[in-house]
Order: sequence, then structure tokens, then C-alpha cells
Amino acid sequence: MLDVLKFKSPNVGSTKDKGRIEVKDVSITFGKGSSAHRAVDTTEITIEAGQFVCILGPSGCGKSTLLNAIAGYVKPTEGTLLVDGTEVDKPGPDRGMVFQQYSLLPWKTVYENVAFGPKMAGHSRVEAGSTANTFLELVGLKKFGDRYPAELSGGMQQRVGIARALANYPSVLLMDEPFGALDAQTRLMMQESLLDIWRKFGTTVVFVTHDVDEAVFLADRVLIMSTAPGRIIEDVKIDLPRPRSTDMASSPEYVQARQFCLDTIKAESRKAFENQNS
Repeated sequence: MLDVLKFKSPNVGSTKDKGRIEVKDVSITFGKGSSAHRAVDTTEITIEAGQFVCILGPSGCGKSTLLNAIAGYVKPTEGTLLVDGTEVDKPGPDRGMVFQQYSLLPWKTVYENVAFGPKMAGHSRVEAGSTANTFLELVGLKKFGDRYPAELSGGMQQRVGIARALANYPSVLLMDEPFGALDAQTRLMMQESLLDIWRKFGTTVVFVTHDVDEAVFLADRVLIMSTAPGRIIEDVKIDLPRPRSTDMASSPEYVQARQFCLDTIKAESRKAFENQNS
């Protein structure tokens, strides 16, 4: 687990009370006419600032599409999407994104990858470097700053990706199955590390996953989407104390939430299978 309790920066806390997300009757359709495909259907969500929310759903239900709309990469066909009261119409530094594939710049060092965002935002080389060191320390990789991505393990690369996403001090951190390519043990360590970082940094997190255990372990709320076209059909509050530990997996609250999510996902996956074969 990362020792983020030693992390100190005067900028931490700048995201406090920011990161409120409102998805108002959003639908997203790709294509036109007979080839049109509705990926997300009339979805409404409110995520309060600082919450950790996971999105679950069967494959192809529009989880990533909805996340990309919050990021500003995809424009809703209908409805409105707001972050802190401002309509989302393009990507912005207030929303950091972490993908399943590490998407680091292979020709830049770890330090340069993290400093890249602040430099593009207009900060001086010294300011960008200070920010890079701050966030590499936060994710426990400051001593690897002169390494290149190919020299790091998958888990370490993803920690660099998280540091890079946080380097612009976003009020919202969007994560699209970020640990899906990791082995089980590394994945568990990354989950614990992410919770440490989130507790320290305080940003809103929206985390897409297909893993029910991961969602229940991480989240304040689990939003479950229907089969395509996706819409939110369940909003499950996870009543587990924080900080979380793997010992909680045997608690009645964990088991009950896990089973409810599994049953709901199973029912929706069955619908998706039947629709594909009808």
C-alpha cells in the first residue's frame, strides 16, 4: 500500500467541494438512419463532489460511452451533462482520464510524462517539474522518474497514469477499467492504493468496471446499467466503513451488496444474450 500520508502540497484541497456531476436525460446515438445505434438511453445521474462511484453493467451496455461523455470526448445526442454547473462540450483539465491501456508516451521518461500536462497548461518548466515530483511521490514512484514506461511493470505504469491524470488537479477523475489488464494480486494492491490516493486528494471518482467485487470494495455507490441501450437501473449505496480492507469481504453488508449486484448483472447479461440470439 502506498504511503500517501506523507504527501503534502499546498494545492491539495483545491478540489474540495468541486466535482459535482449532473447527467440530465442524456441519450447518445451513433450513426444515422437505419444504421443508427443508441448506446445510452435517457440516463439521469447526480454524483456529489468527492464521491467514489463505480459503474457496472453487461458488456456493450454503454458504460465507457457514458464515461467518455463526461470526459467530453463524446457529445450527447440529447440531454445535458454538467460538471460544477458548467455544461461539458469538450475535454478539460477539470476532468482527468485513466484508461485500461496505460497510454503513456513511450519516448518520455516517467517524470516527463507526468510533467507534460502542466507544461501544456502553460506552467513553467520549474512549476511543471515540481508538480510531477509531487504526484510521483503521491503514487510512490518518485525514485523511478528517470525510467521509461517500458522499464516498468503494468501496475507501476498505471500508477504513472494516475499521477499524470491528477497533475492538473482535476475535480473529477474518470477511470475506464484501469486495472482490467493486471493480475489478481497487483489489481488488489492497486485498488488499495487508489483508495489511499482518493482519500488524500479528495477528487470525485467515476470508475467503470465489469468486476462486481472491485466495485463493491471501492465505491460509495454502484450504478448498474441495463443491457444496450444502457440506462441506470439501480443505484446501490455501499454501507461499508472507510478505510476499506479486504477483511470486509466476509461482512454481511459486503456479501449482501455483492449478491444484489451479481443478480442484477446476471439478469441484464441474460437479456443481452437473448437479444443477440433472437
